[in-house]
Amino acid sequence: MDIKKFNIDGPLLLVPKVFDDERGYFFESFHSDKYKDAGIPCHFIQDNESKSSKGVLRGLHFQNPPFDQGKLVRVAHGKVLDIAVDIRKNSATYGMHIAVELSGDNKLQLWIPPGFAHGFVSLSDETIFIYKCTNVYNKESEDGILWNDADLNINWGIDNPLVSNKDLVLQPFKTFNSKFI
Repeated sequence: MDIKKFNIDGPLLLVPKVFDDERGYFFESFHSDKYKDAGIPCHFIQDNESKSSKGVLRGLHFQNPPFDQGKLVRVAHGKVLDIAVDIRKNSATYGMHIAVELSGDNKLQLWIPPGFAHGFVSLSDETIFIYKCTNVYNKESEDGILWNDADLNINWGIDNPLVSNKDLVLQPFKTFNSKFI
């Protein structure tokens, strides 16, 4: 597995070694020792899976402390543009984001540590998205930032995405008061 860093400290892109032949493929989708060596806490306590049609946009979501979550995400089928926004107040990259295309074909994984808002848009007719989380879902701690916030200036690469009513009324970044240091 190769590990790539971004210009924002924290998130990591994990590139697995994939063994292809005429029968199909094989790769390790998780190996706790390798992830620990990369600096990823390996105490995952909840797995989630979502299915999305083309143009569905989910985000930008996070959970506030003490139920903050680190997420190890990947796409089992289909393709997404995955976004992580730094919401750590004291970070030099506060308000900046990374964008990565994850797909069932490229088998890339993205580690998103606590202190980042997360979202993705499905770029294929059907996408199966898998999350490994370091903390359980807690409704009282869930929060989010408006996906199309002008201050964040995220290029989602799609016009008129399908967004939930809940995500349409999330707070703008300008009025957001982060609980992450």
